[in-house]
Amino acid sequence: MTTVSNAVPHHHAQGWFSRCEAWLDDKGKGAWIAAMVLGFIFFWPVGLALLFYMIWSKKMFGYSCKSSQSRRSPARFTHRSSGNSAFDAYRTDTLRRLEQEQHDFEAFLQRLRDAKDKAEFDQFMDERATQPQDEGDDTIAAKPA
Repeated sequence: MTTVSNAVPHHHAQGWFSRCEAWLDDKGKGAWIAAMVLGFIFFWPVGLALLFYMIWSKKMFGYSCKSSQSRRSPARFTHRSSGNSAFDAYRTDTLRRLEQEQHDFEAFLQRLRDAKDKAEFDQFMDERATQPQDEGDDTIAAKPA
């Protein structure tokens, strides 16, 4: 049996709601408020649903969407100096080491997937080779006379 790999592009793996949410998060709190106002103008239940969602997910009263997203991004901190050169060097080396470990681990996972695929294919070929070969039964159907 074969399994489907996780090679689906990221934008297809998410639903439309997740893509819209990510797009609004990229634009910031103002985009959420504009979407809510437009929702109230065009169809009030949509605006009300957006308002409830913003309150429930703490997008309305928490930090702005853009700043909370930038705080989670480790790449943002690699360029800013803390003022302590020893710590900055340690942080740079640690981040470089973690990125290398992540790359090595992803390569290891790919080798595992490839080995599994090869084993499944070899098993299929072995099973196919051991099946009795009837001439033309599987490949060509007989024409009616």
